[in-house]
Amino acid sequence: MELKGKKVAILAAEMYEDLELWYPYYRMKEAGATVVIVGPGFGPDEVKSKHGYPALLDARAKQVRPSELDGVIIPGGYAPDLLRRCPATLKLVGSMMQEEKVVAAICHAGWVLISAGVLEVRRATSFFSIRDDMANAGAEWVDEEVVVDGRLITSRYPDDLPAFCRAIVAALG
Repeated sequence: MELKGKKVAILAAEMYEDLELWYPYYRMKEAGATVVIVGPGFGPDEVKSKHGYPALLDARAKQVRPSELDGVIIPGGYAPDLLRRCPATLKLVGSMMQEEKVVAAICHAGWVLISAGVLEVRRATSFFSIRDDMANAGAEWVDEEVVVDGRLITSRYPDDLPAFCRAIVAALG
């Protein structure tokens, strides 16, 4: 169990992308990590994916201390547009970056990184439709399945999940 003793938060809100939440969730658990699903400071305690699959929140962003986490994973879908509206979520992501902990974002989750102000002079990727947003936030955007820039890990879409999760496990290990 390469991640035994590690704790990872996965951010979730309404309309999350199913695979981008559940694939990392079970991969991190399989590796031995404790995984918590963390939502913004608003909305229901049980959020539904784009396809209606429920995820029960374990905590809200304002209740989570970065010092208690080793990493945070941000799935895509439409949820990042809701997550970026929560100051506590942005503070959590910003603090994780400041403390040089693992921050991993896939697909449209780049929106959360943008709003948290953590992309300046970073190399990153995302779903192609937010490429300009990422670049305008200061990132060097590249079209690769996974980009690791220090403790920041980014990927483009669900097909990249195997490489994305391998990079997260390696960074946390």
